[in-house]
Amino acid sequence: MPERAHRAGIVALLGKPNAGKSTLLNRLLGWKLAIVTDKPQTTRSRILGVLTRDDAQFALLDTPGFHAGTKALNLALNEIVDEVSKGCDVAVLLVDLLRGWDEEHAALAARLAEAGTPLLVVGTKSDRADRARPEWPDSAPEPQIVSAKTGAGVDVLLEQIRAQLPVSPPLYPEDALSDRPMRFLGAELVREAAFDSLSQELPYELAVEVVEWDEKRPDLVRIRANLLVERASQKQIVIGRGGQGIKRIGVRARREIERLVGRQVHLDLWVKVEPRWSKKPTRLKSLGYD
Repeated sequence: MPERAHRAGIVALLGKPNAGKSTLLNRLLGWKLAIVTDKPQTTRSRILGVLTRDDAQFALLDTPGFHAGTKALNLALNEIVDEVSKGCDVAVLLVDLLRGWDEEHAALAARLAEAGTPLLVVGTKSDRADRARPEWPDSAPEPQIVSAKTGAGVDVLLEQIRAQLPVSPPLYPEDALSDRPMRFLGAELVREAAFDSLSQELPYELAVEVVEWDEKRPDLVRIRANLLVERASQKQIVIGRGGQGIKRIGVRARREIERLVGRQVHLDLWVKVEPRWSKKPTRLKSLGYD
């Protein structure tokens, strides 16, 4: 039997907020790269995860959820989605089966078709949509049902993606995992801990900036990070009564960062009020939301 040609390319994971893109990325990679919470719009930047096999290399790009918001942060996130969808070799469009296919999905699919980009549609959250699933329109591509939580359908999806990738040598070194530096990934894990600890509204006006990442000691990483909020009242919420809120965030984030770096972590968190940070394009860029 002849050896299969090696394929490689950029695979964009696209979809609305909370469609399961980050969960699928982590499942495909077999390790946690993208943060995951139950709150929509958790992903705020393009996250690359590299999956290398003997016959293919998948450069998987997690993206923010596309939506119709008009704030500076929303526009910046939508611009990321637009750029990634234009530059990918294969697009994987995740659709929450509880919400179904709508005009925004159709518009994105039409743009991809016009550009000649292969499109695979994946239906997510099928375990919760059996009874309440909206009718799937005849005009929409038939979705493949995949469970990122259990892994069901993931191997089939990878084979379908591989078949659409161009014949190519690897794009990244064999041992590459991502193009993001550790300090960016560490900041994301702090943000994940904050999102899970705080109320529904506050996280969308909160960002994390790592101001120090010290790896001088082989057994210890020292990290100092600011949690940015826009109002003084939000600062008190993050800190919590007697400092319990910021302590809870720190404990969880430190545990996750230690798993990432494979050594002990000293994490020093501060809450900083920075009015209107989410409305300033230059500040958004400095935080990596570009």
